[in-house]
Amino acid sequence: MQDVKRLPILISLIIGAFFSILNETLLNIAFPELMVELNVSAPTMQWLATGYMLVVGVLVPASALLVQWFTTRQMFLGAMTMFTVGTLVCGIAPHFAVLLVGRLLQAAGTGLLLPVMMNTILVLYPPEKRGAAMGSIGLVIMFAPAIGPTLSGLILNSLEWRWLFYMVLPFAIFSILFAFIYLKNVSQPTKPKVDVVSLVLSTVGFGGIVYGFSSSGEGHGGWSSPQVYGTVIVGAIALLLFVVRQLKVREPLMDLRAFRFPMFTLTAIMLIIMMMTLFSTMSLLPFLFQGALGMTVFASGLIMLPGSLLNGLISPVTGKLFDKFGPRALVIPGTVFLLVIMWFFTRVSVDTSKITFLVLHICMMVAISMIMMPTQTNGLNQLPPRYYPHGTAILNTLQQVAGAIGVAFFIGIMTSGQNVYLANVPNPTDPAQIAQSTAIGVHNAFLYGFGFAVIAVLLSFFMKRTKSQQH
Repeated sequence: MQDVKRLPILISLIIGAFFSILNETLLNIAFPELMVELNVSAPTMQWLATGYMLVVGVLVPASALLVQWFTTRQMFLGAMTMFTVGTLVCGIAPHFAVLLVGRLLQAAGTGLLLPVMMNTILVLYPPEKRGAAMGSIGLVIMFAPAIGPTLSGLILNSLEWRWLFYMVLPFAIFSILFAFIYLKNVSQPTKPKVDVVSLVLSTVGFGGIVYGFSSSGEGHGGWSSPQVYGTVIVGAIALLLFVVRQLKVREPLMDLRAFRFPMFTLTAIMLIIMMMTLFSTMSLLPFLFQGALGMTVFASGLIMLPGSLLNGLISPVTGKLFDKFGPRALVIPGTVFLLVIMWFFTRVSVDTSKITFLVLHICMMVAISMIMMPTQTNGLNQLPPRYYPHGTAILNTLQQVAGAIGVAFFIGIMTSGQNVYLANVPNPTDPAQIAQSTAIGVHNAFLYGFGFAVIAVLLSFFMKRTKSQQH
């Protein structure tokens, strides 16, 4: 790949990824306004978020096959075109059903973009330069969703919700044109046999688990609802059958033999723990800020903005440090730092100052940037080239599933803590008691987050620098 100009390809990928990932968090703040304008209930409106996660969770496993069937250009331009059409449909949607269709088209484009991006970097850059390139992707993955709510708040202050889509549209079109000119093919399609049974099992398995966990906290009756536990059980059974089949067929949809490489396996476990820890704070802090401290949505978004921005901005720096010093120099101090921060999070209360929350969140996001991309790059570096599509698909799928499970798990613990506290007070409708119950529920959930951080520290000592296998 020495004759290929890498920078224009990397820029093409980053522009496309930025606006597709930005859209994940751009719309959520507009839900109250959309409920009134489109005349739908909160559980129905939540489908715009759940449906998005569901499509991404289902498509990412299939990407391992698609990456081998189509060229880099075809995959990227196809994904971005789908995303752009979805954005246009959302912008002109006359009612909720059309808006949901547009949203699902956007999700399909995003779900295919992420694995294409990572796979392209693995093919394009030698192992000793991958850290910096992956760091650039880390910048986009953290930076885009971080500015989403704040940007959305600014737009909605002066314009109607349709502008959330109209403003993205020209950038999405520019991304397609830029990629059309500069994006070169970096892989040759091998067109492996399509295993339809695996595709069905993967869709039902990952789809059922992501949907079940995502909808457990969305007004469906929680875990007592057959709709929630039923889909998780069906998903788990389908996933088990999917794993068995992948180990038996000659050309698996997602080659789980990648787990024979110890650093890749360690990466997968670390990634699940990191996503769970990240989602514990990302989902719990807004409840604490708004439910216990009485802050507005916009104010709580602003407190969490600096940490997320810093995480994105230092991802390229940690990538370069990874190339120079290897994973242990970043991951061991990063996990120890995270452990300390999570301990401080277990000590917060309704009396904790906003500055303290701001500092803790910034420190936590810095720690995560020291762990996430270096760990991921190190694990993928150990894989032989034929496993690249499978490795990226496995890690991206685990992120989606861990994210859905993490949100449900931590909100479940928080709600349980709230209910126990309110059951033992004389007046459970007193606003002061409700605020206190939220603080106690969040505290309980953070104790589990601290437990995950302890496991991350222990695992970090097993991390070793990997050498790429070339067969």
